[in-house]
Amino acid sequence: MSDRAHSGLVDAHHHVWNLDRRPQPWLDDPGHEPIRRTFDIGDLRTNATRTIAGRPLEQTVVVQCVASLPETRELLALAEREPLIGGVVGWVDLTSLAIDDIVDTLRAGPGGSYLRAVRHLVQGEPDPAWLQRPVVESGLRAIRDRGLGYDVLIRAHQLPQAILLAERVPGLPLVLDHAGKPPIADGDLSDWERQLRLLARHPQVRCKVSGLVTEADPEKWDIKDIRPVWDVLLSAFGPGRLMFGSDWPVCDLAGGWNAWAATVEELLQDCSGAETRAILTGAATEFYRLRPR
Repeated sequence: MSDRAHSGLVDAHHHVWNLDRRPQPWLDDPGHEPIRRTFDIGDLRTNATRTIAGRPLEQTVVVQCVASLPETRELLALAEREPLIGGVVGWVDLTSLAIDDIVDTLRAGPGGSYLRAVRHLVQGEPDPAWLQRPVVESGLRAIRDRGLGYDVLIRAHQLPQAILLAERVPGLPLVLDHAGKPPIADGDLSDWERQLRLLARHPQVRCKVSGLVTEADPEKWDIKDIRPVWDVLLSAFGPGRLMFGSDWPVCDLAGGWNAWAATVEELLQDCSGAETRAILTGAATEFYRLRPR
């Protein structure tokens, strides 16, 4: 896998939000007080100062937070004027019968060429087969047919939905956000590992090494808590299908961007140069079709 377009680091998963413009109801949950404020791309630059394997942050993928087309339009417009952002994961209503027109309208608007994938907050859906609803599968086929990928945001117990998605909508590029949120704090990874390995058998699936510190104990985690998950991910997906993501600013709840970057650098110590490039740049560049800015 080549990352000739990048000599630096790609952060494949971060967020921005402006609470004066759009509320983020999930921030009202207990424990989110430290990040219950506006975060913009300048804040990311200020926070993300550490290199990983000598690579400084060069390009990012910004990801939606709420089920909102206006938010997606704002993220696309931001990507158009912000050199750090190489791609956008937006939101569209996968149940809409007008999904083709919605995607085409987004692409025709400011920054529309930066739309690379879509995401829905399946982790919050009580239906244990939400991704298998016929109208959702139809929407996902429409996303596939328009050349977009799909970010799978689920919790560990929902991994069977992702496995069925990979089977039932062939040809749809998938990336598992936050490694499927393994129950690190609980200490029992066996069910998560079994399901994750089944998902990894599907070659169109990638996985983000992100969001793990907030699945551990945010105040007490260290690399020993993360390494068992890392070992499973590396074994199941291989370095060519793993991509680094910070989940900033959510990671500020558990040490911040630079602390996570230092942890990833330590986890990469046994990887070759080519494997390190794949995880830090290559997989994200390929999946999101990133170009030099």
